Amino acid sequence: MANVSLKVTDAKGKAAGKVDAPAEVFGISSDDVYAHVPLVHQVVIAQLAAARQGTHQVKNRALIQGGGKKPWKQKGTGRARQGSIRSPQFAGGAIAHGPVPRDYSQRTPKKMKAAALRFVLSDRANAGRVHVVKNFGLKNDTPSTKAALAALTPLVDNRFATVVVSRENLNEWMSVRNLTNVHVLFADQLNTYDVVTAEDVVFTQDGFEEFLNTRVEKTVPEEKEA
Repeated sequence: MANVSLKVTDAKGKAAGKVDAPAEVFGISSDDVYAHVPLVHQVVIAQLAAARQGTHQVKNRALIQGGGKKPWKQKGTGRARQGSIRSPQFAGGAIAHGPVPRDYSQRTPKKMKAAALRFVLSDRANAGRVHVVKNFGLKNDTPSTKAALAALTPLVDNRFATVVVSRENLNEWMSVRNLTNVHVLFADQLNTYDVVTAEDVVFTQDGFEEFLNTRVEKTVPEEKEA
């Protein structure tokens, strides 16, 4: 499987070369991606579940004060028998079968998460929605939202994009963090959900190299026997 070639643009949106992207991450066929949609769905659902705090709680009869006395005698009143005014059927009473604190996280193997990320990145690449920008053209390494917007607009226009930057270039992160149609991540934070929810994925060149170095497994060639 041959590597995929991605165009690199400069801060003004003009072509500035190409970079090779590993085919096992960015070059999976559309048919193969479609066949693994259930895997991507499972990983996304697990990620959303893990983000839930699970601290919700309602009061049951044991947590509500009062109601210790029987509201009326068991028989002879013509009314239904009741044991407490704190029962769920009374106003001000307890909640029946309500949510209680729990852990929503699901066990997701690392290989599943890595595979799902490869499939969604390939899906965006197949649609021409993976971009690499050389830099944002920051002057004197000073954060500039205006400069970052000028570099991103030719690539994504007004579409929602996930921007991946390197941890070494904090000023690039600061330059795009306030853009309403941008979600910025460091290269080691890129995940399936943030690719699925974005129409475009934009890597800075440093961020792209860092992603390949930290998140893509490198195969070591086997030594030939003499």
